[in-house]
Amino acid sequence: MPGEGVSPGEGRVAAEAVEAVFREERGLLLASLVRRFGDLDLAEEVTSEAIEAALRHWPAEGVPARPGAWLLTTARRRAVDRLRRDQAYAARLAVLAADAERAEPAPGPDVSGSGSGFGSGAGSGFDELPDERLQLFFTCAHPALAAEDRTALTLRCLAGLTTPEVARAFLVPTATMAQRIVRAKKKIREARIPFRVPGPDELPERLPGVLQVVYSVFTEGYAASSGPRLQRLDLAEEAIRLARILRRLLPAERESAGLLALLLLVHARRDARTGPEGEPVLLEDQDRGRWDRPMIEEGRALVVRALTGGPAGPYGVQAAIAALHDEATDVAATDWPQIVALYDVLRTLTPSPVVEVNRAVAVAMRDGPGAGLALLDALAGEPRLRAYPPYAVARGDLLGRLGRDGEAAAAYREALELTGTEPERAALRRKLGE
Repeated sequence: MPGEGVSPGEGRVAAEAVEAVFREERGLLLASLVRRFGDLDLAEEVTSEAIEAALRHWPAEGVPARPGAWLLTTARRRAVDRLRRDQAYAARLAVLAADAERAEPAPGPDVSGSGSGFGSGAGSGFDELPDERLQLFFTCAHPALAAEDRTALTLRCLAGLTTPEVARAFLVPTATMAQRIVRAKKKIREARIPFRVPGPDELPERLPGVLQVVYSVFTEGYAASSGPRLQRLDLAEEAIRLARILRRLLPAERESAGLLALLLLVHARRDARTGPEGEPVLLEDQDRGRWDRPMIEEGRALVVRALTGGPAGPYGVQAAIAALHDEATDVAATDWPQIVALYDVLRTLTPSPVVEVNRAVAVAMRDGPGAGLALLDALAGEPRLRAYPPYAVARGDLLGRLGRDGEAAAAYREALELTGTEPERAALRRKLGE
């Protein structure tokens, strides 16, 4: 809260400055603290305390020139004070640190040429990871954790998504996701999993989990689960930055090319996806002249790399679908048969209800709304779609095209109950009004 003698307006400005710094620095701060102290819970707690301290001091003293360094110093001091007070806690962390030192791979060459801004950990075979968040992404992808648990933990703690946002990515209730994150933390403590950068031989095994995390961060940026805006461009652009690092780090991994291609080809439409008031603009109504053509060309070149040299991976296939959309002059000219064929491939690689929904929409564009609706209705018993607004929106759209207005309105009302962003809610209310 604002300090004494500060006007409400000044306090609000300071709070907004803290929020902006927090969004930018939180992942780096947590990554540095986890590497320094080896405990995620401690890192989260002292990070929150540092933010609270900033909210008290910055309104009166001004935002420091290096706010990230201020937060890091404050958080480190809080952590040291806590360890001095709690000898049992400190002893447990000492055991974890010893485990990490024994498991640390032999140092290798540093090819980055520079360290990351918050770096404080010892060298390792992959110190060339130029971002400590990515280092911790790989660390949290430890095979001792269940695949969904480690991804959820990374999204919540290191990527900075809220628990409801992570729950949306997995199509599960928020309470279920909260339990999953707690379980992952408990497993780390009980199994004494060290927080360290994995060696080169471990990276390929952990790469799929890291790619999923980066993709989930982008998804939240592309279509926010809540809030006043449809898109969170800061998250989307951060995911693209991390995907570029992965591509440089592991150039032989075709799925790293596929992920970057997918993000670029989708993000290229960002300026056309919302109207003057922030309202969503459907693909068929977008001004394609506003799409980012250089970004599309870069993405298309990466698609070729992702699909060459062996069986395609899921990100490469999704990128190929995005490329077909971006190459078409309008919706009618889109190669819908090829898109359906690609979804047929994708459903064998990563079967999921979301893939089935997207395939049904593509089938509707190829064969008519009745064909697509039949496929969507066949998914009605899928529990993971009960909290997935695009499913209800797609049904409403196809029902409306078939003239079944009453059923379409019911589907839109269902979507309205599930949708979290105000622009999408306003668009659904307009559809109901029609």
